[in-house]
Amino acid sequence: MKKIFYLATCNTCKKILDSLDNKDGFELREIKSEGISEAEVDEMARLAGSYEALFSRRAMKYKALGLGEKTLSEKDYKYYIMEEYTFLKRPVLLSTDDIFVGNAKKTVDAMQAFLANEQ
Repeated sequence: MKKIFYLATCNTCKKILDSLDNKDGFELREIKSEGISEAEVDEMARLAGSYEALFSRRAMKYKALGLGEKTLSEKDYKYYIMEEYTFLKRPVLLSTDDIFVGNAKKTVDAMQAFLANEQ
């Protein structure tokens, strides 16, 4: 599975995608229009180590729903990601055995290094 999950309306995602070389062979998946399957989220969590690692606390609905005041379980993180695309930390670069989640400089640098070594 070689996919990059992103949000088309997110300027940060656009900037990161534009900066990534050697994306050939990766399916670009716009999460608002195409959605994310449960199997894809499960695979992401397996590679990332948890659903929490995929969860964005920057989503506007995080504050609106008062989630910061609640103790969320792994089941809750998965539920919110499946219910609302904005809760997926993005972009997500997913390969067979590797995953890179989010827009931190360190993560983007790791994405670029990974893609530079892809054949």
